Amino acid sequence: MGTHRPPVIMPDMKRRRQTTGERIETIMALSKSLPLTRQVLADQLADATPGQMEFIESWMRAELDSREHSKRSRLLKQAGFPQAKELDGYDWTPIRFPVDYGREQLETLDFIDHAEDLVLFGPPGVGKTHLAIALGRQACRNGIPVRYFTAASLVMRLLRASTDGRLDRELAAIGKAQLLIIDELGYVPIDEEASRLLFQIVTNAYETQSIIYTTNIEFSGWGRVFGDPNMAAAIIDRTIHHGRMIRFEGDSWRKTHALMQ
Repeated sequence: MGTHRPPVIMPDMKRRRQTTGERIETIMALSKSLPLTRQVLADQLADATPGQMEFIESWMRAELDSREHSKRSRLLKQAGFPQAKELDGYDWTPIRFPVDYGREQLETLDFIDHAEDLVLFGPPGVGKTHLAIALGRQACRNGIPVRYFTAASLVMRLLRASTDGRLDRELAAIGKAQLLIIDELGYVPIDEEASRLLFQIVTNAYETQSIIYTTNIEFSGWGRVFGDPNMAAAIIDRTIHHGRMIRFEGDSWRKTHALMQ
């Protein structure tokens, strides 16, 4: 058997590879400090060959795709979702939609475009939190900033910010989201100070942000949750003006699939 010999690389080929590598390093170094200027780009395109134009278009599309992917990843991380729940495979059977609003409209996320609110109401374990998170994650993938909180964690966050003298900054940060998710409203009673802070969130969001509430308490019981019937009435008034209630029925999924029967 003959021995395998490595391919012979001619000197010109070596120089060409070295030159290409050096040019790539130079271009990468320049790219760190050179955002595109449209007029310079237009001048270069005026003399570009069809092949060069094709390359530039491909490069720019790849850059835009990369930026969009990074943005979606950043929004998903910033939202603070506790779990990765999605709409794929979601069980819609426990849900009773309003007569003028259904699943198809909900999945378009049009309520966010119109700064409308949703109240996901029903007993524990029927999929309210799952749906809220899935809608929020879909919004992030559509480039929409979202923040997720349980009602208890949001209240604690606002109280700490108030104590530390940074409440305005905290409210401003929350106000940057187009969609707020306030989960488990009513699971923990809220005192007067916390009610005032939560009311400020709702007031700031009114007609500018969407809020998804999940709760097992009907509106008539929100006065007990907030510890102040007047505060509860003001929050309800803003919620129903540009909002819809989506009702959940049935048994708890966790109870039905529990190991302990």
